[in-house]
Amino acid sequence: MKLPRRRFLHLTAGAAALPSALRIARAQAYPSRPVHVVVGAPPGGGHDIFARLMGQWLSERLGQPFVIDNRPGGGENIATEAVVRSPPDGYTILLVTGTNAINTTLYEKLNFNFNRDIASVAAVARVPEVMVTNLSVPAKTVLEFIAYAKANPRKLNIASGGIGTPSYMAGELFKFMTGIDIVHVPYRGTTPALTDLLAGQVQVMFGGLASLIGHIKAGRLRALAVTTATRSDALPDIPTVGEFLPGYEASIWYGVGVPTSTPAEIIGKLNKEINTALADPTFKARLAEVGGSALSGSPADFGRLIADETEKWGKVIRAANIKAE
Repeated sequence: MKLPRRRFLHLTAGAAALPSALRIARAQAYPSRPVHVVVGAPPGGGHDIFARLMGQWLSERLGQPFVIDNRPGGGENIATEAVVRSPPDGYTILLVTGTNAINTTLYEKLNFNFNRDIASVAAVARVPEVMVTNLSVPAKTVLEFIAYAKANPRKLNIASGGIGTPSYMAGELFKFMTGIDIVHVPYRGTTPALTDLLAGQVQVMFGGLASLIGHIKAGRLRALAVTTATRSDALPDIPTVGEFLPGYEASIWYGVGVPTSTPAEIIGKLNKEINTALADPTFKARLAEVGGSALSGSPADFGRLIADETEKWGKVIRAANIKAE
């Protein structure tokens, strides 16, 4: 039996529209079960704090638990690969950080290509790092610290959360621009590095404001400068490193990514809800409490941030001949 031409065209048009309709329906139903937020750091640090803030908001808005899944190790590459290998359905998402941009150049061989395998969803927040010393260091300003370090070469130890981490890169940029000779002591994460800094085992550290602000305000650590281009509202009396070293800038930033091929409708839904959070006064105040400032925008905006940071830190890594452990 032959179908009339008009009926045939109607049926084929309907069939062509079916995949699009299914995608839209799937996005409208999303999420229908818990979503795992994979974090490449242990509980308790800055990564965990921002992941939980964002996860709590999304849980309340979307009606399903956003479960924090901490997978530390491997310079955050373990967590990233877990997301890359997960189904592209929006139920496994990645807390993207500046480390992901750094790792693109730092590691010669990875089991994934971050820019190809992870799709940008939304930026969440930017957080200054803070240059802090324990109280045994006599310097009270950046210039005094530089002078003290030059007068005592290799007698000061600088802690970091490990080679390639934002705290490490901020310190390397500082060393590169000042020419000081201090000894790097890598740790498996910023939490043990901070523990030894407080105990006097190391003397200086660059670290995220979220992790350090309590110790600074309690007088257990001395803040010399923040690393962003402008001063932080959370520590308005603390100068920037750039006030002493023009051109210096480093920061920690957070965002959300998903496996490539995740439906655009799901990416759009997550982006919309995250940007709604970043415009909410209560949520912005919670970010500010831990030193963060909102970074709103489209998925493409976040992609450009990642590309810019990848290029910037790639230049530092190559210039300083930094190698992954």
